[in-house]
Amino acid sequence: MEVFIMFHKHFKGFRGGCDPREAQQQYFERMRCGQERFAAGFGEFGRGRHGRGRGFGAGPWGGRMFGGQDLRYVILQLISEKPSYGYEIIKSIQERLGGVYAPSPGIVYPMLTMLEEMGYASVAEEGTRKLYSITEDGAKALAENKAIVDAIFTRMEQSRSEYARQRPQQIERAIENLRMALRMKMGSLTTEQVHTVTDIIDAAAKQIERI
Repeated sequence: MEVFIMFHKHFKGFRGGCDPREAQQQYFERMRCGQERFAAGFGEFGRGRHGRGRGFGAGPWGGRMFGGQDLRYVILQLISEKPSYGYEIIKSIQERLGGVYAPSPGIVYPMLTMLEEMGYASVAEEGTRKLYSITEDGAKALAENKAIVDAIFTRMEQSRSEYARQRPQQIERAIENLRMALRMKMGSLTTEQVHTVTDIIDAAAKQIERI
């Protein structure tokens, strides 16, 4: 039991003062508002014959993950780092947002086609797959809008970090489940079972310390 108490104390600092979903909703609302400030005034790169757009990509708790121009910059930056397939771009965006959001293929692939039509991306067909690379014009447009691109990726990193701070609520729930299980079993455990439970908790603590 002492092991469990130490285990619980180690994580009690993660306890929050509000409902997790309420906190997540507030987080995405702040994120949406921040993106809308970047959604206008992006210059000719943001226009094209497809227009400016109003933003897209609803997050799981509401709000928009990207403003009207943001995803164009994100995709262009990613293919400037390395030629990529559409699914790789989706995965990369998901990873940079800490797994909380991934744009749908229905958003990404039309955007890639638009970048190709604008002359900012080139396509190499490999069977049924298309490998996208940045063009000279695309690299120039990216360089001309470097401050905007940097701001978008900084905001993505901040959003990832902020969302990550919400996750300990899940740890708190797991700890409460452990406490309940121990309370239900504590009075009926044999000496051998006590040793087994202690070993399980000790092993979990050691695994967490190695993370």
